[in-house]
Amino acid sequence: MTSGYTVHPPRTIAEVFKNLPEGTPAQLIENNIVMEPSPTYYHQSILMEISSQLHKYVKKHQLGEVLTAPMDVFLGKKNVFQPDILFIINERLSIIHEDGLHGAPDLVIEILSPATAKYDLEEKKDIYERFGVKEYWIVEPGIHSVQGFSLINDHFEQMKTKIGEINSHLLNFSFNF
Repeated sequence: MTSGYTVHPPRTIAEVFKNLPEGTPAQLIENNIVMEPSPTYYHQSILMEISSQLHKYVKKHQLGEVLTAPMDVFLGKKNVFQPDILFIINERLSIIHEDGLHGAPDLVIEILSPATAKYDLEEKKDIYERFGVKEYWIVEPGIHSVQGFSLINDHFEQMKTKIGEINSHLLNFSFNF
């Protein structure tokens, strides 16, 4: 006896990605599955320091939601990212769904890793810009260098590079790590 339908194998890269086991360290970048190793201790330490300060500030001022990886962020049909840290303003919390975010976060922070630095600095930066991320911060953990980009007239403008400091214009908040 059959159930009346046929289960087919995945036909697209997006379907393959969607069928990966929960927690698989992978992202879909321009329709390519990019696997990555677990983050290093130093990477995680910086992630915790930044995210805890950001979370405390956002919660105190009731500004929105701060989330950390792994959290799928769906940007069109060809891109599903897992940013290290992201922030969504209250007015846009409806983009949060059970399976992840469907739309661009307002702020994204990526902590560079050797396996993913090229993507964070190039492809993902361009896609974040195209989908309207208001601020994008890239942290280089070894030297605490921070590159910031602010979306102005639909294009990222680079802010002054800092060492160990994120100065968010979006949140009107500056903190050191």
